[in-house]
Amino acid sequence: MRVAYVFTSPRASSYKLAQMILPQLEAGTHGAEVVGMFFFDDNVWALRSGDPVGERLAEQAKQRGMLLMMCDMCSLERGLAKGEPRWCDSGRTGRNEPAECSPDGTVDGVQVGCFPDLYAALATNPPDQVISL
Repeated sequence: MRVAYVFTSPRASSYKLAQMILPQLEAGTHGAEVVGMFFFDDNVWALRSGDPVGERLAEQAKQRGMLLMMCDMCSLERGLAKGEPRWCDSGRTGRNEPAECSPDGTVDGVQVGCFPDLYAALATNPPDQVISL
């Protein structure tokens, strides 16, 4: 089974990812192929450069070809991205073309995006299930 995780709830990355999913991935015992992870709110902090969880996760993502993406608005708000919201302008009106937004101060391999970007990135490596934590 191929899965993608969406980290939305408080402490999802610091507890569920760091203390359950990541150790299982490292040990090869997770039981599902993880094709992607999408991070919202304070869960983006796990992807900071130098963060032990983020560094371990980046290594797993590189080895497995796993997508790591953080919400553009969440990462901009926390100083982990530079640019503009990808699919909304400053007045929160939708855009027809995405704005530039890139990671800043994150572990290697992280992308910044919103739902259209997530869908496009997973289209070439689709999960069987998406799990929100």
